[in-house]
Amino acid sequence: MERYGEGKPINIIYASNDGYACHLGASLYSLLDNNRNIPKLEIYVLSVGMSRNFENRLKAIGARFGRQVHMAEMGELRDRFPYEVDTRGFDISAMARLFALEVLPASVDRALYLDCDTIVRGGIRGLYRTDLKGNLAGMVMEPTVYEKMRESIGLKKDEPYFNSGVILMDLAAWRREGTLKALLDFYRERGGNLFACDQDTLNGALRGRILPLPPKYNFFTNYRYYRYPTLVGQCRAYGQVGEAAFREARKKPVIIHFLGDERPWIAGSRNHYKKLYLGYLARTPWKGMPLVKGKWLYMQAWWALNQITRLCPAFRFFISRHLGMRVIDGRKKAGGGNG
Repeated sequence: MERYGEGKPINIIYASNDGYACHLGASLYSLLDNNRNIPKLEIYVLSVGMSRNFENRLKAIGARFGRQVHMAEMGELRDRFPYEVDTRGFDISAMARLFALEVLPASVDRALYLDCDTIVRGGIRGLYRTDLKGNLAGMVMEPTVYEKMRESIGLKKDEPYFNSGVILMDLAAWRREGTLKALLDFYRERGGNLFACDQDTLNGALRGRILPLPPKYNFFTNYRYYRYPTLVGQCRAYGQVGEAAFREARKKPVIIHFLGDERPWIAGSRNHYKKLYLGYLARTPWKGMPLVKGKWLYMQAWWALNQITRLCPAFRFFISRHLGMRVIDGRKKAGGGNG
C-alpha cells in the first residue's frame, strides 16, 4: 500500500467559534497528549469570530506540548457563499471546513479535519498516512442517517453515506480538481438548504470519491449500543466495514465522536465516555467550566433509549424516523446551535 510521505508534517484542522472553543480545547489536548511521538505536527484552527482570549488559550495548550497552533480567521462565512444559505439551525461555523483551501498555506497538501466534539484516544499517524487510492477524502460511514437526508442529495438507501466529523483531505487534489467550486455548486443546486449542511454537501458533491475509513477513527458514541448486523441492515454498503473492524472500534476506538444530543458537557448526561471528555477538559484553561443545565430529564430519556436499542433497535429507528428531523429542525425556531 502506498503511504503518505514520512518526512512531511501531519496537518490537523479544527473549526470553531467561541461557543465550541472549550470542546476544541479538550479535543486538542487529547490529540497532543496521545501523539507526542509525531515529529512534525501542525495545528490549524479555522476561527469563525473566536475571541483573542480563547485563541490564546488554545495556543497555550499547544505550547504545553511544544506545538504551534495557527489561527486562521474566516470572517463572515455567509459572505463566502455567492448565494443565500440556510443551515437549518446549525451554526454556520460548521461550514468553515469547506473553505479550508482559501486560508491554509499552499504547502498544506493533506490534512486531517477533526470536529470539536471528538476525543482522540490513540495515535493518528496510521490514519494520516492512509492511501486514499485516488479519492478526494477519507471518511467513516454512518449507516443510520435519516432516509430523507439520503434522498435530498440523490443517494439510494444502500449507498454509503459518510460522517464529516473526521475527514482525511487530499488538499492537493482539491486544488487541482476545483473541489471547492464543486461543493459550492452542489449546495447551490439544493437551494443552499440541506439538513446536514456541510455533511450533505460533502456526500453529494464527492459521491464516489470518498474512501471508507475504519470506524475506529470516528466512533460515534451511540453506536456502542448497536450490533453490526443491525447497521448492515440499515445500509448494505456498511458490509464493507467488516464485523471484526466494527468490534475493534467498539473495544478500542482511536477517535471518539460525541454524535447526537447526549453530550458529555450537559448535566444529567450518562454518556459512556463522559469521564474521558471531562478528564481532558480539566487539563485545559477551561477547567472547572460548569455543565449545561436544563436538560436533565432529556438526558435520562436518551440513556433509556440507548438501553432499549440493545434489545430493540427497530424502536429507535421508529423514533428517529418520526421525530428526529423534526426535533433538529426545531433548533432553527429555537435559535439554533453549533451542531
